[in-house]
Amino acid sequence: MTRKRILLLIIALLTFVSLYIDLPPFRLKTERFGLNLDWQFSRPPLNLSIGNFRFYRDLEIKKGVDLAGGAHLVFQADMNNIAPSDQLEAIQAVRNNIERRINLFGLAEPVVQTAKSGTDYRLIVELAGVTDVNQAVDLIGQTAQLDFRELSPEATEAASLDDFVVTDLTGKDLSRSEVQFNPQTGEPEVSLQFSPDGGRKFSDITTRNVDRPLAIFLDEIPLTAPYVKEAIQDGRAVINGGFTLDDAKKLSIQLNAGALPVPVRVIEQKNIGASLGEESVNRSLQAGLIGLTMVILFMAVYYGWKGILADIALIIYGLITLALYKLLPVTLTLPGIAGFILSVGMAVDANILIFERMKEEIRWGKPYNLAMELGFGRAWDSIRDANSVTLLTCFILFNPFNWPFLNSSGMVRGFALNLALGVLLSLFTGIVVTRTLIRTFSFRKKT
Repeated sequence: MTRKRILLLIIALLTFVSLYIDLPPFRLKTERFGLNLDWQFSRPPLNLSIGNFRFYRDLEIKKGVDLAGGAHLVFQADMNNIAPSDQLEAIQAVRNNIERRINLFGLAEPVVQTAKSGTDYRLIVELAGVTDVNQAVDLIGQTAQLDFRELSPEATEAASLDDFVVTDLTGKDLSRSEVQFNPQTGEPEVSLQFSPDGGRKFSDITTRNVDRPLAIFLDEIPLTAPYVKEAIQDGRAVINGGFTLDDAKKLSIQLNAGALPVPVRVIEQKNIGASLGEESVNRSLQAGLIGLTMVILFMAVYYGWKGILADIALIIYGLITLALYKLLPVTLTLPGIAGFILSVGMAVDANILIFERMKEEIRWGKPYNLAMELGFGRAWDSIRDANSVTLLTCFILFNPFNWPFLNSSGMVRGFALNLALGVLLSLFTGIVVTRTLIRTFSFRKKT
């Protein structure tokens, strides 16, 4: 099988799989023309499980709060009992704790951001599709509860988490947790510093639990259960065991969420109706369909059969993009839809650059097939540079590292993410799909 046919087969397979993922459930029922037809299409969720790895997607579009409706909440953190040097770390710990609670509550794709107004630290929470706002507020507003648990004396080697019993050592006894590096191995580890009273409690617990696990729970959820190697008398402990740096940072933040008790209270609550979201979606889809139809007609009229093949590639681009939104999943917001529509224009722009370059090569006397290959090859520099600048802009707008001097708005990030995904996919469809279709269905005489 030739390389061209292999690519064509891959494109066909991607298109078929994307179409299957994109199709919503529907039902066909008719009794016309002597037929009694009642057929229903219902796509099962994607549920893969390999060992400890599990991948589950319900393959539904996730809508942001501006489209699905929901709640916009603003909490103010009480930092009266937190030292100024610890306040930034404390608000970050609270943010991660709230985000974890929301995920456990079953709310999809929440937006949780921190903000500072003067000396006040605030948390902005957006919950899409919330039906019981008061229950969500009660859950979010709880102060984190950290405690240490030991195995019951009756527990065996096959003990489970239910066999751990509560001790009198809690987050109030933990002064702070930090990430440090083992001086012998250089591996990251998590250090614990207890208060004087907490150090005495910890000494008693570790003395009776040598060579046994000591579990740490946050809000009744186990964080870790390291083994006690020896009794610890000075109130300082280290948790190690093959941590990556990210894992160590995450555990340290979770421990500090319980060690630095930061109460939060609601200072603003705004409900967003789903009817506003539905109207926004309908208008956006209408504008997108009108623009897409005009682009398809322009390409077909101006470039003939090459334009028609580019239109087919554009449709494939749309199918793959929507499937990717469902698989990742991407939370779709109104700015996100704008980012997708803009990426459609950039996908067409790549084809125009290629076709115009082909025309120039033909005018210079090149044979058609050679002009086609040169058109794709020489247009690539312009396409690469333009899309690289756009991807750099998307990186700045998305701000993946949460740099304080850059944007942190969830809506702007949604726009940047959708635009970046669209640009990357447009490179694939513009260079691979369109080129393969033209090579396969070239109607010009080979010269």
